[in-house]
Amino acid sequence: MIYLDNAATSWPKPDCVNEAMTRFLRDVGASPGRSAHRLANDAERIRFDAREGIAALLGVSDPLRIVFTLNATSALNIVIQGLLSPGAHVVTTGIEHNAVLRPLRMLEQRGVSISIAPCDRDGGMDAAVVDDLIRAETRLIVANHASNVSGTLLPIRQIGERARARGIPFLVDAAQTAGSLPINLDAENIDVLAFTGHKSLLGPTGTGGLAIHDDVDVGCLPPLICGGTGSRSEQQVQPDFLPDKYEGGTPNSVGLAGLAASVRYVLDRGVETIRAHEKRLTGRLIEGLGRIPRITVVGPGDPVRQTAIVSFMIEGQSCSDVALALDEQFEIMCRPGLHCAPLAHSSLGTLHDGTVRFAPGPHTTEGDIDQAIAAVERLAGADA
Repeated sequence: MIYLDNAATSWPKPDCVNEAMTRFLRDVGASPGRSAHRLANDAERIRFDAREGIAALLGVSDPLRIVFTLNATSALNIVIQGLLSPGAHVVTTGIEHNAVLRPLRMLEQRGVSISIAPCDRDGGMDAAVVDDLIRAETRLIVANHASNVSGTLLPIRQIGERARARGIPFLVDAAQTAGSLPINLDAENIDVLAFTGHKSLLGPTGTGGLAIHDDVDVGCLPPLICGGTGSRSEQQVQPDFLPDKYEGGTPNSVGLAGLAASVRYVLDRGVETIRAHEKRLTGRLIEGLGRIPRITVVGPGDPVRQTAIVSFMIEGQSCSDVALALDEQFEIMCRPGLHCAPLAHSSLGTLHDGTVRFAPGPHTTEGDIDQAIAAVERLAGADA
């Protein structure tokens, strides 16, 4: 079997992830911050290990500014719903995932106005267009680091410069890039970054969170969920300090044990090494698919300008049929359709039919890529 669906969920997970989760369930099992016995203390140490790993990965000096949630969607909602109230204005982009768009559209019905920076047919954009969209009432700029459809990288640093110059919070959706591209919040001018654990961080599902820049005052950002934290239990209001302010309720401790192990794996292997490997595979895919008649490859067509995502279409064949044939005839796992990102497909001109998406990962080999190209070539010639 060849797994090319890493943009949805990475697989296989490193052995250390499976071992860490099994060890937690077998030997620890308690909730962090909820008791004073040794098992609860062990659970808290594991959770803090995960915070330290994410902080090191993203250039955050204080691990307590890493907030854990169930996924990137939950993390994005904390910021979007926390900062935007009726009368506020937000700027976003034309390649956003529904994890950003759906909260924004919900808030639009309550009086929040939205401006969308247009993207070109490759999914890219000029950061300068943001200048014309900012208003006096703009309270947030939110942008995808990379499209989950085309892999296109946005000019995050340049967008962040514009946000900082005007004192507007800049939120980045790094679901597709955290773990596979070097990221430093300060260098990239990012105020708050949302990440997920189950994609390029190679961790389990049900993990994710926010990385909050040291200069961000969280006093103006209310929690989305309030509840028990194990701290300030004498008070009936949510704690106002990080990370407890945004971590109400029992955490996914076994998931965080797996995430702590996966982040260590990524750090040990090196994000730059992972990026170089995935760039080679992406270039090989783009070149190979581009030689096949009746194939249209979507996106920049340049591994430097995109993540390890290559979307394509076969003329005259539905994307669903192609993906099903790849699975049943060639044991190649991929994802067809709109990828929960209809606005991105609209920008790319693929909204009507969607695309077939190949997404190699750190464990994909060049042989896997060659077999996938050969399979697509056979399918493209099947009814020629």
